[in-house]
Amino acid sequence: MSDQEGLMEKLVSLCKRRGFVYQGSEIYGGLAGTWDYGPMGVELKNNIKNIWWKMFVQGRDDMYGVDAAILMHPKVWEASGHVSGFSDPLVECAKCKKRFRADHLENKEKCPECAGKLGEARQFNMMFKTNIGAMEDDSSVSYLRPETAGGIFVNFKNVVDSFHPKLPFGIGQIGKAFRNEIAPRDFIFRVRELEQMEVEYFVRPSEWEGKFEEWRNGVHAFNEAVGIPKSAVHELEVGDGDRAHYSKRTIDFEFDFPFGRKELYGLAYRTDFDLSAHMKGSGKDISYFDEETKERLTPHVIEPSFGVDRTFLAVLASAYAEDLQNGEVRTYLKFKPSVAPVKAAVFPLLKNKPELVNKAREIYAELKKDIPQIMWDDNGNVGKRYRRQDEIGTPFCITVDFDTLGETPEMRDTVTVRDRDSGEQERVAITDLSSYLQTRIKV
Repeated sequence: MSDQEGLMEKLVSLCKRRGFVYQGSEIYGGLAGTWDYGPMGVELKNNIKNIWWKMFVQGRDDMYGVDAAILMHPKVWEASGHVSGFSDPLVECAKCKKRFRADHLENKEKCPECAGKLGEARQFNMMFKTNIGAMEDDSSVSYLRPETAGGIFVNFKNVVDSFHPKLPFGIGQIGKAFRNEIAPRDFIFRVRELEQMEVEYFVRPSEWEGKFEEWRNGVHAFNEAVGIPKSAVHELEVGDGDRAHYSKRTIDFEFDFPFGRKELYGLAYRTDFDLSAHMKGSGKDISYFDEETKERLTPHVIEPSFGVDRTFLAVLASAYAEDLQNGEVRTYLKFKPSVAPVKAAVFPLLKNKPELVNKAREIYAELKKDIPQIMWDDNGNVGKRYRRQDEIGTPFCITVDFDTLGETPEMRDTVTVRDRDSGEQERVAITDLSSYLQTRIKV
C-alpha cells in the first residue's frame, strides 16, 4: 500500500471515528454514493460554506444571493441541454454484469473486476427522474436538478427587476444537486448527492477577460482562506476539444488528493449560451437594458463553480498531520482556526472535584455566548482529551486546575491554554480569555 493510499484509509477511518462522515444508510448495509455528515462534519461543512458566502456574496457590492428550488419545470433542463446531453459513456461486463464509466477505464475491452469482456459504450443520462402529482405519465415528469446553475439563470430577470443591478454583477447560490453516477467512488469525491457553491457573474461581452482573471484570483484566495495550500492546487487550461461546446475558456483547478490529482473547482466563460437558451425555451424576453451604453443585450457569464464535498475532502487532506509526542504518534488535524469545527474545548482538570467542574462550567457557559463552537470535555484524563481534541482539529484546549482556584495566588483566575500544533501551554486570565480566542480563531 502506498503512503497516499494509506492516507486515504486514515482519513476515512478518522471521519467515522470522530463523527465527520458516516456511510449513508449504514445500518441497512449502506447505499452507494451517499454519505451522511456527522456532528463534526456539519460544523466543518458550514464553516466552509460561510467563508465562501462571506467572501463571494456578503463581502461584495455586486453580488446577490438566491436559494432556488431543487425541483424545476422540466423545460428548464430541456432548454439547457441536460435532457439530451447530460450523459456519460456506460459499458457493461458480459460476465459479471457490472457497469462502469468507459472514460474512467484504462482498458476499454476488459472488465477491471473479473477480466470479462466489456460491451459497447452507450450514453447514460445521469439525471434522476421523478414524477410530480398523483399521475405518473409524461406530463408529470420532473428531475432532481443536476446542477445549481439552472436556478440562477431562470431567476436572472427576477433579480434584475427587483434590484436593477448595473453590469457587471453576479448571483450566488449554495445548494444540493443530484447525479446518478455510474460508479461513485473515492469516498465523498464522486457521489450521487452533492452540494455546490456557484456564482454566475454577468458581464458585457467586451469585459469578460478582465473579470475572468478576477475570479481566477478569487479561487486561489478562497483556497487560502480555508487552508488548502497553493502548492497542492494546479491549473489545467482545458483545450478546445475537451471544453463544453458553449465555453470559450475553461480552467479546471485540480488538487492532489490521496487518490491522485483530480478536479476540485472549475472556472468557465460560458458566453451568452445560458440566457439565450432560456430566452428561446421560455419565449420570454430576459435580455438586459444597459443604462450605461443605452443598448439592450444578452449578458455573457463567467461561472466559478465550487464543490462543497470536494472542498471538505481537500481541507481534511491538507490538515491531516502526524508527529511524535512522548514517544507516541499523535494524529491531529491542522485546520485553520477559522474553519475548525470546534474552536476551543474546556476541561476541568479532574471531573470528580466539584469545585473544578463548577468553575470550568462557568467559563464554558460564558465563552459559548461569544463563540458558539466551544466544546465541553471531561471524558478520561487530560492526555486522552488532548488526543481526542487533536483528532477533530480543535486549535485550543482550556484547562481549569487548582491554580485557577487560587492554590498558587499569583495564578488565581487564570487557566492553561494549550496550542494544538505546538503543544505549548500558557496561562491566560479568565477575563481575557474570550478576546484571546476570538483574535486567534479569525486567522
